Amino acid sequence: MPITGLHHVTLVTADAQRNVDFYTRVLGLRLVKTTVNFDDPSSYHLYYADATGTPGSVITFFEWPRAPRGRPGIGGTHHVAFRTADVEALRRWKRRLTDLGVRVRGPYDRHYFTSLYFRDPDGTILEIATDGPGLHIDEPDGVPGRGEHTPPAALVRGARDESAIAQDSWPEPVPVIDDTMSLTRGMHHISATARDLGRTDAFLQGLLGLSLVKRTGNFDDPDMPHWTWGSVDARPGSLVTYFGLDTPTARRAVMGAGQAHHYALSVPTDEAQGALRERLLHAGVPVSTVQDRVYFRSIYTRDPDGHVVEVATATPGFLVDEDRTVTGRTLRLPPWLEIHRERITGGLVPLEVPDWPHDGHDAHAAHAAPVTDVSSLVEAGA
Repeated sequence: MPITGLHHVTLVTADAQRNVDFYTRVLGLRLVKTTVNFDDPSSYHLYYADATGTPGSVITFFEWPRAPRGRPGIGGTHHVAFRTADVEALRRWKRRLTDLGVRVRGPYDRHYFTSLYFRDPDGTILEIATDGPGLHIDEPDGVPGRGEHTPPAALVRGARDESAIAQDSWPEPVPVIDDTMSLTRGMHHISATARDLGRTDAFLQGLLGLSLVKRTGNFDDPDMPHWTWGSVDARPGSLVTYFGLDTPTARRAVMGAGQAHHYALSVPTDEAQGALRERLLHAGVPVSTVQDRVYFRSIYTRDPDGHVVEVATATPGFLVDEDRTVTGRTLRLPPWLEIHRERITGGLVPLEVPDWPHDGHDAHAAHAAPVTDVSSLVEAGA
């Protein structure tokens, strides 16, 4: 399979500075690239990741100033999940976020992992999930995807002890993010919504070559099917999940602040990308020409419900135009836009970007803000 996992997901924010403050100071991610939308240079494109922008650790945002809130639904991404070390780290995250005024749900036992949920200031649904025990635990011979499963009855909505879950948190304030809490491990999965999961499987498995690694139900709505694709061993960081929503009243996603513009899968080489593009064209699926994004090269297509899906190369990476010790601090432009720098910068509101450690490591305690400093970032009811 040429696809090695997730590359990035790109969402929409209505306020770039508020977005920087939340994802760096609250969540402890690193701003690894400040640039513009290459297809609309009048607006910011912000990239957060680990120290070097490893594929699978990258979450990016287009700034659409004052954009109205979007809405999840068919043809859109429902939420984005980050990886963390263990359930203890989840409890620490719950305490940190709750003290900041962020409304948190969980931690919930999802049988294959444990996770909690909250929203960013634009309304994006975010999840933090543990790696284990893994999607293989109830599969024949330990090979994911062979069986069809029903969520354990005690873990679904209506049966679980919501009062005990609400009280399950860390007993002390968490002013800094230590290595066990770090979200720079990358994404665990992204979840989207489809009308027909069989048709989605024909696209993700039949055309893109992902493995179908889990067929189960939605733990919050067991009658709703929930399928997962990824690497054959169901490795966190490779996983794309879809909820099946085939009802007369099912609504389509509406693009706007808090919604994903696209998600991107990673391939190791230009050759692998080219072969995948030819396969899509041969199948009659519309796909773009190769686009130079400086830090990777991309092709774009759509899933059967219209969700934009990108396939991006893992190279050359985010350090081609600045050192890792200063990434994200200055506006980087592609060579073909440099001649327009003065005009572009004149239309952008300058950003305040936090300082980063210069030892080449992600020293989270060095840049995570005290709880009392960031409460104003969180919108009421977010």
